[in-house]
Amino acid sequence: MKKKIAFIGAGRMATAIVKGLIQKKVYTSDEIVCTSGDDDTATILAQESGITAVDSLLPLVPEVETLVLACKPQQLDQINSSILEQAAHITLISILAGTPIRRLSESFPRVKNIIRSMPNTPGQIGCGSTAYATLNPLETEELQLIERILGALGTVHSVSESQIDAITALSGSGPAYVFEFISALIDAGTKVGLDGNLAKTLAIETVLGSAKLLKKSESSPEDLRNAVTSPGGTTEAALNTLSENDFRALIEAAVLSAKKRSIELAKN
Repeated sequence: MKKKIAFIGAGRMATAIVKGLIQKKVYTSDEIVCTSGDDDTATILAQESGITAVDSLLPLVPEVETLVLACKPQQLDQINSSILEQAAHITLISILAGTPIRRLSESFPRVKNIIRSMPNTPGQIGCGSTAYATLNPLETEELQLIERILGALGTVHSVSESQIDAITALSGSGPAYVFEFISALIDAGTKVGLDGNLAKTLAIETVLGSAKLLKKSESSPEDLRNAVTSPGGTTEAALNTLSENDFRALIEAAVLSAKKRSIELAKN
């Protein structure tokens, strides 16, 4: 019998992983179990995906090869200690923000390996970017399985744990920066006379199309920017305003602030 994958927590990111695993045939629905403590998210996820929701993972521990921590970081200390005592064969994957491998090792001292990952919210539709770091080096089969699991959210990147705080600041928090930019673009569109719905559609399609163009192009962002910027034209006028207001410095400051906070959270 194939070993199971278990989830502690059944929120949006866990739901995205579960549905991606089933869709990509990494696991079947009967090979996935989840628990969510006092709320009903596990029951809802089970109803939506066909997996099994349980009140306790304890009876299933011998069958579990991979345990995904998808609960809230503050719930880490509430996990049944009996599970931890039987976990020597289990690989732990954590998607908990601000929780370093050191802290996870203290809570799960007997697990086979620990994977600390940093996904982002586009993973909810399979378009995310997830970085991960490991406690111990992964053997080939382990590596393939971990990347197939995290790949349910989108692209996967193996990094050193020392890079996780910077990655949190760039891609973990990054979608919020993009959403804020789009929101500002929509507001600006309405102020120059566009209908709100049209402004929203144009803003989303412009950002999405620009990202796709950049991804497919061999040109740098600066080259693509320059290609659409005519001397004395409308784009140059707009870019000059951004430059005069230190747009790039503001983005850099935001990312640095996010990294600083990530480091602070990891120390708690």
